[in-house]
Amino acid sequence: MGRSDMFLKITATLLIVLLGSALGPSSAMAADQSDLSRLLAKVTAGDLFPDADSFGPVRDDLPVVPVIDNGETVAWAFLTSDFAGTTGYSGKPIHVVAAISPDAVITGAVLVEHSEPIVLIGIPESKMRRVIEGYAGIDLKAEAAASGTAHDLDIISGATVTVMVIDDSLVRGGLKVARALGLGGLAPELADGPKRALLEGEGEVRDWQTLSGDGSLRVLTLDVGQINKAFAQTGDARAAKRPEKGPPETTFIDMHAALVSVPTIGRSLLGDAEFRNLQKWLGEGEHALLIVGRGSYSFKGSGYVRGGIFDRIQLIQGDRSVRFFDRDHRRLGRVAADGAPSFTELDIFRIPADAEFDPAEPWRLQLLVQRAVGAVEKTFLTFDLGYRLPEKYLVPLAPVPQLNAADEEAAAKTALWQRIWRNRSFEIGVLAVMLTILTGGFFFQMQITRHARAYFWFRMGFLTMSLVFIGWYANAQLSVVNLMALAGALRGGFTWDAFLMDPLVFIQWFAVAAALLFWGRGAYCGWLCPFGALQELTNRVARAFKVPQWELPWGLHERLWPLKYMIFLGLFGVSLASIPVAEKLAEVEPFKTAIILKFVRDWPFVVFALLLLLAGLFVERFYCRYLCPLGAALAIPARMRMFDWLKRYRECGSPCQTCANECPVQAIHPTGEINPNECVNCLHCQVLYQSDAKCPVVIKQLKRRARDHASAEASKDAMARVLSGKEERKETSNV
Repeated sequence: MGRSDMFLKITATLLIVLLGSALGPSSAMAADQSDLSRLLAKVTAGDLFPDADSFGPVRDDLPVVPVIDNGETVAWAFLTSDFAGTTGYSGKPIHVVAAISPDAVITGAVLVEHSEPIVLIGIPESKMRRVIEGYAGIDLKAEAAASGTAHDLDIISGATVTVMVIDDSLVRGGLKVARALGLGGLAPELADGPKRALLEGEGEVRDWQTLSGDGSLRVLTLDVGQINKAFAQTGDARAAKRPEKGPPETTFIDMHAALVSVPTIGRSLLGDAEFRNLQKWLGEGEHALLIVGRGSYSFKGSGYVRGGIFDRIQLIQGDRSVRFFDRDHRRLGRVAADGAPSFTELDIFRIPADAEFDPAEPWRLQLLVQRAVGAVEKTFLTFDLGYRLPEKYLVPLAPVPQLNAADEEAAAKTALWQRIWRNRSFEIGVLAVMLTILTGGFFFQMQITRHARAYFWFRMGFLTMSLVFIGWYANAQLSVVNLMALAGALRGGFTWDAFLMDPLVFIQWFAVAAALLFWGRGAYCGWLCPFGALQELTNRVARAFKVPQWELPWGLHERLWPLKYMIFLGLFGVSLASIPVAEKLAEVEPFKTAIILKFVRDWPFVVFALLLLLAGLFVERFYCRYLCPLGAALAIPARMRMFDWLKRYRECGSPCQTCANECPVQAIHPTGEINPNECVNCLHCQVLYQSDAKCPVVIKQLKRRARDHASAEASKDAMARVLSGKEERKETSNV
């Protein structure tokens, strides 16, 4: 243990020195300066507009250049990083050159420069380029009307953060350029106008015709002919072959919507009694939507009966969408407004407060129309019912100070990561449950390790979840690249935005930081690391097939485990000079290949990952023991842990060697001490600590208890015989 302590102290000292130099000024890590002319040299005019032949000069008032075709300006080219924050996971800008037509339509987009590690090393750049080129044809007028949500996002597995940053910068940057140049009739965005709130008061009761005429009620009407034509225009022959039955003019759906939490609208459509019940049902900040419909198609469907969610409708406002659940639904018996037609479906839906719905702003109700094209397969179309509350129901609020450019950019980046977190709420919830279970397991480790068989399956189940859910499904494998990006961010001006873009990675790092103080690095390395889980699970399969297990001599093992610390220090040192080079060298981690890209990669990377897994079949967690720079990075601060949770007997190590021989990663010294820098907290030693079949101390205690019990029983028998003899003599004397 003396040598290992000394090595860790030297490593920590070197790390502090390197980190200190990293936080100092250096020209090598200077922030990238945007240069439209330089980056335009990497593309041709034809890349941004079909058949265009040249670029014009950069404008003096705005960093844009005209795209020229036969002497005419057919589009305007710009660099996204000039107009929107484009900092990706690497901590550096992602530069995309795009062009916008006079009609405010994106005509082309090209990725010209970036430092994203997943694209540099993992995902083929051609795949990322195809996604970006797919933005050609996006109408920025529709994006402005829909607050940036009028198109579908083409997410690449393993590059979610990068894609969402590019999408945000293209749309926001494009809108700024279009507004500044007046393209497509988009006016400069001076301000959003005065903010408004609902006018207070009970309001007056109005009839159906009045509500429909002033826009309080909005309608979406589709007939059978329109629906059949829409499905035919999709080009799906299977959908076209299954048209809706009936004459073309037959009503497919006649759907009306109104915001009944507004007093006038609610009292008119629901009646006073039902409106009072509605007010009791709604909490603070909640609103209610009335949807009524008739025709052959139901806007509710029947899916909510099974799953509790109405999957045919959703409310969309800006970049937020609201799905309705059965707990937020009430049926209405009739429409109270005079002159209302009859409807087959009358339903009230509650809009929860956490949806951040603003009744004063426009929104749309999206209807999903489905058509079966096979035994179980369906195809879908969407239709929108737009809604804007009439101004007479609103009152202006006091104007609020406008944000400056820096604050506006910060607000936009905040909105982006908050959107990502909302979209990944399911994954966040599952991870939170896993972390809660793991924390409870560590606090009650003696209880969960009492029964060896049950604990074995608990651990195998948890490792399977870590591999399948955290790794292959959520792509949330931590990496030493994260630490290098953090060091670069601290050096170049730290902000939380880039790190908040991936919620599962962010949450795990916070959990790891807390766990380091309590249990050391093993909480992550032994339980949450997907590649570590893959190694252990494949080793278990190998053991089941009787693959021989090799245990390195202690002297050799003790000299090999420092390799990972040397690898980490080398990577960290290189990152101070060039993060891109360090990221390429970080391929010593097989995480991208085995977890993020699921072995779909160039063969050298796949072979390297498979060789490490092959070694792990014979030497359990071979990579974790000797090569993992992330494990080394976590072991250094883990020296600060506050508690020693793993229980030991005085006899451990002398003479008993059971735990040392059975430790899966040889983290127990022959003298009995556990090396916390190498321990992965698998708790196997705690299983042995309580084992009545393997632990000599427990066996000895049980034997002593058995002897004591036998001795006590013998004493009882002897006493019973003595008492019995006395009774016999007493009876004889009485006779």
